[in-house]
Amino acid sequence: MLELNKSGTDRSEPGRLPAQDPGPDAAPDTRPAGDSPSSGPDAAADRVPLRPYLIAGAILCALYFLYSYFQYARFGSPSWDLGIFEQEVRAYAGFDAPVVDIKGPGYLILGDHFSPIVALLAPLYWIWPSAESLLLAQAALFALGAVIVGRTTQQILGGRSGLCVTVAYGLSWGIQEAVKADFHEIAFAVPLLALVCRALLLKRYTAALLWSLPLVLVKEDLGATVAVVGFLLFVYGRRLQGALLAAFGVAAFVVTLVVLIPAASSAGRYDYWTKIDKNGEQDVSMLDSVLGVLDSSVKIEMLVFLIGITAFMALRSPLTLLILPTLGWRLLSQDSNHWGMVWHYSAILMPVLFLALADGVRRSRGSHRPWLASYAKVAVPVAAAIAVAMTQHLPLRDLLRPDTYRTDDARSQAARAALDAIPAGSRVETDITLMAHLTSDRTVYWVGGAPGTAPDIVAINLDFGWSRPIQDPVAYAEQLHPEARYRLKHRGGSFVVMERTTPEPATIPGVRGD
Repeated sequence: MLELNKSGTDRSEPGRLPAQDPGPDAAPDTRPAGDSPSSGPDAAADRVPLRPYLIAGAILCALYFLYSYFQYARFGSPSWDLGIFEQEVRAYAGFDAPVVDIKGPGYLILGDHFSPIVALLAPLYWIWPSAESLLLAQAALFALGAVIVGRTTQQILGGRSGLCVTVAYGLSWGIQEAVKADFHEIAFAVPLLALVCRALLLKRYTAALLWSLPLVLVKEDLGATVAVVGFLLFVYGRRLQGALLAAFGVAAFVVTLVVLIPAASSAGRYDYWTKIDKNGEQDVSMLDSVLGVLDSSVKIEMLVFLIGITAFMALRSPLTLLILPTLGWRLLSQDSNHWGMVWHYSAILMPVLFLALADGVRRSRGSHRPWLASYAKVAVPVAAAIAVAMTQHLPLRDLLRPDTYRTDDARSQAARAALDAIPAGSRVETDITLMAHLTSDRTVYWVGGAPGTAPDIVAINLDFGWSRPIQDPVAYAEQLHPEARYRLKHRGGSFVVMERTTPEPATIPGVRGD
């Protein structure tokens, strides 16, 4: 269970949650109170070399980007999200409002999710205006998390534990599935949460407060996580800082959901409430949502594997409390995509859990339970072994397959031919297959999501997985846009490109006149 006791043993002082201690293996701390000690954990921290972790981080970054790049090059994007984020970053790079036409013509993305931190990618996009730049940025951010997690672990536990945890974190299913899911804004939260947890473990409490503040700019729900950081600071004895940070986190959470997002949304509300109170068209009460948090084997499996990848030692650390806000909304959600081990939702939990593993091992080394003290000696290599074993069933295993690096197959060639048939600067309505390859220099709409716009081009992959097979692509394009007429411009393999033959409408939804 979670351990908040001071000594790192199994005894705690009645009626009080004492401050965190580095554990029985650390030297006595005789320094004055403050955030910049010259002895104790920070002295050991200064002796841990950075180079091995930078090398490990560079290797992981290369692996993540290699997987992402070849998935992109093979036209294998699993969702529309990469195209959405490129449209957002492209707007920031042009000093425009973050309009994402994929979500709807003229759609302001801050009315969907509140992630203004994505604007930090604009300088990279100036250099490399492509969706691939976002994939590289995410790979680097995930790898940075590995550097922080691994080096902090060695600072706390010593030996080769840091590199073992770097491997365990770097190959963890949460990170690998996020790499497979293409770019998402949570990539920024991963190193930030690693820095927050590092600061808490090294008793740099002011640093923990400062590193947690930008989290509210990553995604709207992370204000609740910031509030938990404030709670931990309060528990560790920084009562004023903790109370203020907790209040800030709660305020940011409420203001973002109730004021900022509705103000930017054309609907005037936060649309994702329906993920909790509706199951399809059926209303679900909050009580039923709460009672149903563990009503699926998929949810239980996710929880077991979340803690299991740390050899269950994360349960010994109060840092594990930081995963509760994210787990809370996911388990309350009626959307099954939020429950399991796929997609990107678990990535932000990985740095927290693996630093909780390090903290749990430190706390358990001096346990009065002999079995627990003995287990603490092997928990880190066990976690690394689990990560390596699981990788044979996870995305990065594909890097060992020659087919992964083939981008000259018939499908990819047909897709590139379709791209060549679409003029730069045109307005295109398309499905996921071509979407992220078009967003850098075209205005892109989601197929069926731009009524009245009469786009210049309708480009579709007939094998995309439509609910009904498309027998006549031109008729389908005119069904989507009865205000216009189209003709077949290009067909190759399963890819079809239609161009508009009638004049462009005088008024296009979502497009402002100059």
